[in-house]
Amino acid sequence: MIFLFTDFGAADIYVGQLKIALHQRAPKVPVVDLLHDAPAFNVKAGAHLLTALAAQIPEGGVTLAVVDPGVGGPRDAVAVNADGRWYVGPDNGLISVAAARGSNVEVFSIGWRPDELSASFHGRDLFAPVAGMIASGGRRAAKLKRKAQLAVRFGAEDLAEVIYVDHFGNLVTWLRAGAVPKERAFVVSGRRISYAKVYSQVAAGEAFWYENSLGLVEIAANSASAQQKLGLAPGSRLG
Repeated sequence: MIFLFTDFGAADIYVGQLKIALHQRAPKVPVVDLLHDAPAFNVKAGAHLLTALAAQIPEGGVTLAVVDPGVGGPRDAVAVNADGRWYVGPDNGLISVAAARGSNVEVFSIGWRPDELSASFHGRDLFAPVAGMIASGGRRAAKLKRKAQLAVRFGAEDLAEVIYVDHFGNLVTWLRAGAVPKERAFVVSGRRISYAKVYSQVAAGEAFWYENSLGLVEIAANSASAQQKLGLAPGSRLG
């Protein structure tokens, strides 16, 4: 299966073009949309969010990952195999957290190029065809050349930082909740944010933190937007 992770926006024209390119190379391979509203231009937040979502991808899956504000520049195009899961995208740090958390990792530079390569849409013209090649068993055609390591690496460490804001205004962080004591309170925008297991344990409008379905610390508010209450965005740090 092929999994799509981008900052293209689900309402724009770009995702459809990706899927056409994938269909041309891998017409029988199912395609799953992981996320198309990754924080725009924010490669670091995207790298951590991608890793959190990719934990549920089965072995053998191919993730096409594109958050690429440097498209057309000197950054390399890479394919990474981390514990049996493939990632295809720019060598700008986006795949680096998944690679850092893997125990068996191979990194490759992509040698294949199309006859026509748009300067501004490598997701469609380069990464999607290569993801299709790998998913359909045509890895050799992608002309992968092993490289020692990724050029940009963010590391595997937990971060007390917001990596995503959903449409409810909930704030997802890159802290694994299992490593955070329930007695811990975070100081955010001058407010003390304590733990609650579920929304109904706090008063309407009250902000709290809990362990979300990905196993990460998430700050939410009961029937309200934690983002609006606290004024945070991807990249904001917790105290």
